[in-house]
Amino acid sequence: MTSTRERQRAAARARLEREMAERAAKARKRRQMQAIVGAGAALLLVVAGTVWLVASLGDDETDTTATPAGTALCVWNEAPADQRTPQTKDVGLPGTQQPNVGTQTMTIDTNLGPITAKVNLADTPCTAASFTHLASKNFFDNSKCHRLVTEGLKVLQCGDPSATGKGWRETDGTGGPQYRFAEENLPTDERPPYPEGVIAMAKSAEPGSTGSQFFIVYGDSQLSPDYTVLGTITQGMDIVKQVGAAGHDNAFGQQAGGGHPKKEVVINKLTMSEIQS
Repeated sequence: MTSTRERQRAAARARLEREMAERAAKARKRRQMQAIVGAGAALLLVVAGTVWLVASLGDDETDTTATPAGTALCVWNEAPADQRTPQTKDVGLPGTQQPNVGTQTMTIDTNLGPITAKVNLADTPCTAASFTHLASKNFFDNSKCHRLVTEGLKVLQCGDPSATGKGWRETDGTGGPQYRFAEENLPTDERPPYPEGVIAMAKSAEPGSTGSQFFIVYGDSQLSPDYTVLGTITQGMDIVKQVGAAGHDNAFGQQAGGGHPKKEVVINKLTMSEIQS
């Protein structure tokens, strides 16, 4: 006759075997789901024709395939040390997961008065996150809007942290943070793509080259829809128009067009509000 102790041991072994089988099944299911998600993400990258250069963030095992609801995945491409210049300003990197729900108010406190813009995070989660990060580091403080275009385009360009002090330097307009990121909210179906009142991001001819420089459109402008539309000016367009009416010195006439504004615009401070629902 089987003893009571032996029956108890047999029952315990059976429970342990069931638990191990259940754990193994769950592990297989988890690996299958990760493989499916990874394959889907790879397919999206191929379809979009986008190649991401992922900056080293100190954790090689971070799982970026699962983005929580209400957030967007942002990739910041940090420039190698040998490609940095004295005009770039290192203030670290924003986080990779950023909210994509709600709105923020950008306030540009200038020597001529405040300029404000409404930013929709559903359209530009990563650009808004970059501005929020840079503003928290006082990145834009005391910088000057270095370029005004009045011919064909009507834009005032700002956002170079190295454009400070009295007078102008040849390097003004070449500064920014030590990272770049992809363009968002491109106005491919809008006519004109950049109407009066929008604030958009400057970039080079290369895709994924958005940094900190931005331009305020004070008259409908026919630009190719390659520049992120960050938001809409809600206050201060009269200030920008006064600067436009004063003209420029044609310093960039032989290159990109325009010049330094004759009516100087200094950003005392740029801030981003808390997110509003």
